[in-house]
Amino acid sequence: MILVTGGAGYIGSHTVRALEAAGFTPVILDNFSTGHRSFVGGTPLFEADICSPSDMHSVFAKYPIEGVLHFAGKALVPESYENPELYYRTNVTGGLNLLSAMKAHGVRHLIFSSTCATYGVPESVPITEAHPQRPINPYGETKRAFERALHWFNESCGLQYLSLRYFNAAGADASGQIGEDHDPETHLIPLALDAAAGRRHDVKIFGTDYPTPDGTCLRDYIHVSDLARAHVTGLRALLDGRVKSQPINLGTGRGYSVREVVESVRRVTGREFTVRETSRREGDPPVLVAAVDRARELLEWTAVESDLDRIVASAWKWLMVRPRSN
Repeated sequence: MILVTGGAGYIGSHTVRALEAAGFTPVILDNFSTGHRSFVGGTPLFEADICSPSDMHSVFAKYPIEGVLHFAGKALVPESYENPELYYRTNVTGGLNLLSAMKAHGVRHLIFSSTCATYGVPESVPITEAHPQRPINPYGETKRAFERALHWFNESCGLQYLSLRYFNAAGADASGQIGEDHDPETHLIPLALDAAAGRRHDVKIFGTDYPTPDGTCLRDYIHVSDLARAHVTGLRALLDGRVKSQPINLGTGRGYSVREVVESVRRVTGREFTVRETSRREGDPPVLVAAVDRARELLEWTAVESDLDRIVASAWKWLMVRPRSN
């Protein structure tokens, strides 16, 4: 069985479906602080908290786990500034609880849900895995701290791991049954779609004077289903011993501007909505685009569903059928 911490969350739930389609038997561990019970379906569930050492040992005692996909954690940059203690307690201490339980129960394979936020403001783009990691917020810092813990667990007890550093995850499962549903929502595509659906008054563009072709930030958007497939591919490679422990970027190698995203939402939905231009947000780099050579070479993986309009269309389909956030 494969333990999926945070398996009732956005990326975790999509990965659970991909695991099942690939013939794996996942078990979800989630405390539902941000995950959704409706995303669990018929997958085995162990309701628990990674911040509880006893919970971590209990799940390994109950199930014959051979590998872990670790999504559980806190992931809002503004919240991380407001409450860094929560982020260190969950993302670092909680993660160490998981690693300790894995070590005690002889489980040696882990895929970690990391982030391009560990790089900070890039010195050059596209960003390679060798780029210096200089996080500029507590969220990125705690993800980097756990990556370092993985390195030392590998050195000390042979833990085999991949740190998959995502760029901008977006979109929804083709079924329309699961998708992005955060509270609060901070991501551009769902915010713009909410504006198109009349669920919010407008969508904001933070900064129009960046050194980019249209003055707005460029980001590398990757479809969540592509991310899920990368986790399954990475897990197989790790279990088979075909790849050594290391970080791997997950992106497309192409950036879209904020204005391009807004126009895609208008094009896909056929709806007009209000866009408000405002000042830059502190800490927003002009360009974040992944170098994706390592994922292609080591995992034989590339993003195939991450055309911008396709991402937006899948998210729009999900928005039209999902209930309001609970």
